[in-house]
Amino acid sequence: MASKNLDVDVAVVGAGVIGCMTAREILARSPGTSVMVLDRDMTGSGATRRSAGLHFPRGAVERVRRMSAYSQDYYAKLLALHPDLPVHPLPMTVIAAEASGAALRGVYLDSAQLRRSTPDPDGRIRIPPGSAAWQGEGCQYADVHALTQFLSRRLRGPVSVRESVRVDEVRPEQDAVVLRLGTGETVTAGRAVLAPGPWLAAPAWKDLVAPLNARVKKVVAMHIGVRPGKDDHAIVLHDEDAFLLPRYNEGRWLFSYTCQEWDVDPESVADGLSRENLSEARAVLGRYAPGLVEHCVSGRVFCDAFSPGGAPLVTSLDGHGRLVFAGAANGSGYRLAPAIAAEAVGLLNLPHHGEKDQS
Repeated sequence: MASKNLDVDVAVVGAGVIGCMTAREILARSPGTSVMVLDRDMTGSGATRRSAGLHFPRGAVERVRRMSAYSQDYYAKLLALHPDLPVHPLPMTVIAAEASGAALRGVYLDSAQLRRSTPDPDGRIRIPPGSAAWQGEGCQYADVHALTQFLSRRLRGPVSVRESVRVDEVRPEQDAVVLRLGTGETVTAGRAVLAPGPWLAAPAWKDLVAPLNARVKKVVAMHIGVRPGKDDHAIVLHDEDAFLLPRYNEGRWLFSYTCQEWDVDPESVADGLSRENLSEARAVLGRYAPGLVEHCVSGRVFCDAFSPGGAPLVTSLDGHGRLVFAGAANGSGYRLAPAIAAEAVGLLNLPHHGEKDQS
């Protein structure tokens, strides 16, 4: 059968940080490739806009540790090339059970150089009985929305970015992936990457992603109305799966705790903090920083896709290897985005250096 005349070599569905990183990776590996990025909203909306943007060098499983190391190196090189990027290195303190020293070193990268320490000089952070603190390197945070806008600006021209364009159907075929858009247009792509963030249940791909068994969970981060000091660390509450982040660019702290509200709808979950969210967050915060509890009165609420095994899902969704899913990063979309993009593009089997795709 003759190949179809393609509208675009690769379509990327989703213009969050993972989608934009994926488009950037495609051009880096295959500069002559035509790429279209589509999003139902504006670039960097959804989970990307609400992201805490914290990177710390760790992973509960070996694949995530590798991805964390890759992404950390990627961001360091990107920041060296573009020093004005909204990416801010800062020290990290990890608080965990006192007997956890050896276990922590199996979770955090060697480059983190964990060593016993005190949590902070002004006594804001309290170490509960039976716990201890370790200081580490390799931590940074970003304004993920602004970073994604930066990536998008540099993509425009080589990449067609289509915002507020809904994808109503994704149909993998033997020699192409056909996308039917809400505008009435049809895009025929040689290959496609699906990076939908928490919109797993969108009708266009709900059945395609169902076998992945990913779920959508509410994500809550509280805004603490206290200005950070210039030497404050990111405080990782390891046993709580929570963290306190000094957001210097915002003039406040951000406190993220693990909310256990599952199978939520991204269309409705952003209605605001519930009484339960506020109570849960204050209970955790009070064990480590009781002086901040009274300042914990607002925050950001959204959701993310979570995988069954705790590692991002990057996999082909069709028998011909033309449609790749990239996501379900378990709340670590920014932290692992460069590695997710690299894995996704690796599965596309693109021609290199502008060569014509013969497949």
